[in-house]
Amino acid sequence: MQRCFVLHLCKELAPGNVSFSQFFLLAYLDQKEVLTMSAIAQKMGHTTAAASGLVARLENLGYVTRSIARDDRRKVMVCITPKGSALVRRIREEMVGNLMKIMEQLTPEEQRNWLHIYSKIHDYCQSK
Repeated sequence: MQRCFVLHLCKELAPGNVSFSQFFLLAYLDQKEVLTMSAIAQKMGHTTAAASGLVARLENLGYVTRSIARDDRRKVMVCITPKGSALVRRIREEMVGNLMKIMEQLTPEEQRNWLHIYSKIHDYCQSK
């Protein structure tokens, strides 16, 4: 249900331009600015090889760049580009706009209940 919901909320994700995993990684990088490949693998719950493939596609699209750490040449550093940050911002704005349209279909009581449930889900996710 959530996948269907998000697909319909965001035109950029729906046609397959960016996968959910790629979007979530971009959103996380947008907050952190730079991450090691190992940190990305850990955050995404992937192997380093799988994370490398994820980052490679984003790099090919111009959303991230990779570089070698100055202090340890074995570390690969991943940084979001301005184009990647703009994409994250655009997707978030589109999602919020579409959520507002959905909320308009609900009664005030349904809106309060929906927000209450999502607040609980958010709190639970933050505690993990």
